[in-house]
Amino acid sequence: MSTTAKAAILARIRGALQDAPPVPEVQRTYRRSSQRPAAEVLGMLEDRLVDYRATVHHESPTTAPERIAALLGSAHYVVPEGLDPSWLPEDDGGRQRIVESRDERGGSGLTVRELNAVDAVVTSSTVSCAETGTIFLSGRADEGRRVISLVPDHHICLVPAGSVVELVPEALARVEPTAPITMISGPSATSDIELERVEGVHGPRRLDVILLS
Repeated sequence: MSTTAKAAILARIRGALQDAPPVPEVQRTYRRSSQRPAAEVLGMLEDRLVDYRATVHHESPTTAPERIAALLGSAHYVVPEGLDPSWLPEDDGGRQRIVESRDERGGSGLTVRELNAVDAVVTSSTVSCAETGTIFLSGRADEGRRVISLVPDHHICLVPAGSVVELVPEALARVEPTAPITMISGPSATSDIELERVEGVHGPRRLDVILLS
């Protein structure tokens, strides 16, 4: 669509809305803050993630590299350039770390074909909602582009305990509204026409969540 055609369409829409009645104020009476202890909120998140077939591990920044090494084995994996390297294991002879970097225009040297050849991805996360068991990625430097968390078959996601909240309004308040948000509640899954669950169709078929305390 040309710029001229787009401008014409938008102008017609604005014209049609000129005599629209004012929008009434929406009463937002739902809870916006949690009253639960932090430990209870973390337990709720873990229960939801496990129910969605993710695997949850409790680690500290000191023990996280060993856990990630065990989860990766000899797999080649990609990480965003902003991820804290102290959380990652040292590379050995059978395992290779590929750092996803961006240029000044937001581009990357890694194509989808190249990412498809990578076994796993390790990212951080912005915030996690215990109520729904959802992890939010928003394209920050330690999370990378959406594609790196969708193409590799295994996603290892680091979730700092301080980033876990109970309610959806709390989670959304921590996310930049214009950010490219990816919401994760378990391995990618869908159902075929006979309602048979199929994993890995639209993203990783394996999700390991590391809760960092």
